[in-house]
Amino acid sequence: MAGTGKAEKPLVLLKRSNPPSFLGKQGSKWIFSDVPSDILIDVDGGCLALHKFPLVSRSGRIRKLVADARDQDTLKLDFPDLPGGAHTFELAAKFCYGINFEITSSNVAHLHCAAQYLEMTEDYAEENLMARTEAYLNEVVAQSLEKSIEVLHGCGNLVPVAEELKIVSKCVDAIASKACREQMASSLSRLDYSSSGRLQSKNCQQHCSGGDWWIEDLSVLGIEMYQKVILAMKSRGVRHESIGTSLMHYAEQALKGLAKKWDASARTKLPNPAAALEQHEQRIVVETIVSLLPTEKNAIPIVFLFGLLRTAVMLDTTVACRLDMEKRIGRQLECACLDDLLIPSFSHSGDTLFDVDAVHRILGNFLQQDENQDAVDSNLGGYESDGLADSPSQAAIIKVAKLLDNYLAEIAPDANLKLLKFIAIAELMPEYGRPVDDGLYRAIDIYLKAHPGLTDMERRKLCKLIDCQKLSQEACAHAAQNDRLPVQLVVQVLYFEQLRLRNALAGTYTDPGETTMAYASQRISSGAPSAAMSPRDNYASLRRENRELKLEIARMRMRLNDLEKEQVSMKRGMEKSRTSSKFLCSLSKKFGKLNFFHISPKSNDKKSQSSDAKIPRRRRHSIS
Repeated sequence: MAGTGKAEKPLVLLKRSNPPSFLGKQGSKWIFSDVPSDILIDVDGGCLALHKFPLVSRSGRIRKLVADARDQDTLKLDFPDLPGGAHTFELAAKFCYGINFEITSSNVAHLHCAAQYLEMTEDYAEENLMARTEAYLNEVVAQSLEKSIEVLHGCGNLVPVAEELKIVSKCVDAIASKACREQMASSLSRLDYSSSGRLQSKNCQQHCSGGDWWIEDLSVLGIEMYQKVILAMKSRGVRHESIGTSLMHYAEQALKGLAKKWDASARTKLPNPAAALEQHEQRIVVETIVSLLPTEKNAIPIVFLFGLLRTAVMLDTTVACRLDMEKRIGRQLECACLDDLLIPSFSHSGDTLFDVDAVHRILGNFLQQDENQDAVDSNLGGYESDGLADSPSQAAIIKVAKLLDNYLAEIAPDANLKLLKFIAIAELMPEYGRPVDDGLYRAIDIYLKAHPGLTDMERRKLCKLIDCQKLSQEACAHAAQNDRLPVQLVVQVLYFEQLRLRNALAGTYTDPGETTMAYASQRISSGAPSAAMSPRDNYASLRRENRELKLEIARMRMRLNDLEKEQVSMKRGMEKSRTSSKFLCSLSKKFGKLNFFHISPKSNDKKSQSSDAKIPRRRRHSIS
């Protein structure tokens, strides 16, 4: 836009007591003072003395308002809800006056919304502000990922006008398509052709983040705009690893310093409005990130999932959000460590120090995978299924059982930990998950030491979890001298220790863990299911038995059909036969066809006759 070419003259300006920033000394030098102003524009508490002609030549809204008030010499208009505020209106007014200014990615969204508000369309002037900003969005912003992110960031306070004008959708589509294209280009750059013409992959670790440079740029967006971008990326097929990395980076930036600001003692008190608003915004961030997490297993490190769960508990998010987090953690619990399970309890109602109920649900979700796989196999009628990769292996269950025993030992000293909760967590693991019960015995011993007020019945109920045959020699020696254990358990330990000594003297002593594994392998080799085996290990033998049973059932059905046909034919023959000779002849013929062993009747009769002739009749001889 070309300027007037004349020297700018002093400003004609009406100021209020608290003028906005755009009414500063340098903000309005472009308004001419030689022509008296005939219109006052009030935006955000600041009033500008302008001229009707330049404004009505470009703005349809101002033209209509001026036409409705012809009798007034000096018209005053008020635009309190103009998108972008005072600074944006100043730029729009400059455009009406023909003053040069630059449309950038930081102001194009505000100008476009203001142009729509002021009706600065082609109906009132050619190349009006609406068309100029539209062209900039299509030709400049949509072609650059960085500019699209910047424009989308500026649309945060322009909703819903920016959504109605499709500025948000254009930027979201541009960001998703550009990110997908960058990722495809990065993937192709990691591929190379060898001398034989075969496609080979370069070192993926060196280039894994080559097409993901946009991850840090997205962290400037508000959570609503960020959610739209991530959903668009998922629909475009962006790798779930990249989406997971972006979610982790965004969470770290949005929730930075939350642990330092959190005051556990203030949870029961009424927080100040600013802190309450900040906590509400952070709660929305956590719930949105949880809803955007990829569904693929191991797409997100379990350390981040546990950290997000702690934050969700701290901010008191919805129950559905926390249950979703616990379910995701349960799918990859074998990757966790002891520190991950130690989730603090943020309530001050005299409850446990750690959130035991959350860990109980996480363990239930982990073991539920195996039960779901069994249900799928049963629904398929015993046929093989392809879902075995989702069910935990025996090695994973053993690893989680060891982690659980360490967790029980860590929470056992808590004086507020109820016995029923302790037992409920300890008995979750199946028998084959613990080849050795030393870890469980250690946790129970710590609990008995920290809770001396337990009754004899409670101690016996707790110690029933221990299998004396799975205790090592060191654990048995310690249990034999442990005064905290019930007498019945000590007697069992001494009995099995005596058996060990006998086996050791006989040269057949083996360690409990080795004995359990050897026994399991022996049961596997014999084809019999074992209680020390996981369902995964029993699948092969069970499937073979199922196939054999199905084949046998099929054969029996075929034979049954043959018998039914023969029965029908026999009934028809009986109705047609009138004499006994004909009936017996027909009956003998029908029975002759029912040959289950495929042996000809003639040869069978001959063999029976020869056998009767050759073999003499046996007689009983008694000794008197």
